[in-house]
Amino acid sequence: MSGIGAGVLVAALVVSVVAAWWLRTRSGAVRAIGEGSVTTTVFQRLGVQPGAAALTVVQFSTAFCAPCRATKARLQQLQATRPSLAVVHVDAESHLDEVRELDVRRTPTLFYLDRDGRVLGRSSGAPQAEELTALVDAHTGATA
Repeated sequence: MSGIGAGVLVAALVVSVVAAWWLRTRSGAVRAIGEGSVTTTVFQRLGVQPGAAALTVVQFSTAFCAPCRATKARLQQLQATRPSLAVVHVDAESHLDEVRELDVRRTPTLFYLDRDGRVLGRSSGAPQAEELTALVDAHTGATA
């Protein structure tokens, strides 16, 4: 019986390590969204008005989320040096209908919208600073 127990323990450890690795690789990664899967009316209800900005980043946050504060600070730094970047911060707890409609499951969740309001992609979890900067620069035409 102890051999079976040890085997179950090893299998559980392997599954845990693989799951943790998979979640870590996806955290903060920008992924594309299928055409038409998100309607612009959701963002309009939140007061998002793309058009003047080449890229609008909509960040869903909660009050006690440390990664949300770090992401917000990084976006503010980028916005200070990139005038064609707009940033909209949304309190997820105050906009539960939109959270459900956009399938926001964790914070921070960021949506990236082009000048026409089309969603270019989204990320869940705090993005790496270098990746966020590269994404912003690629869509705003800025160079660091």
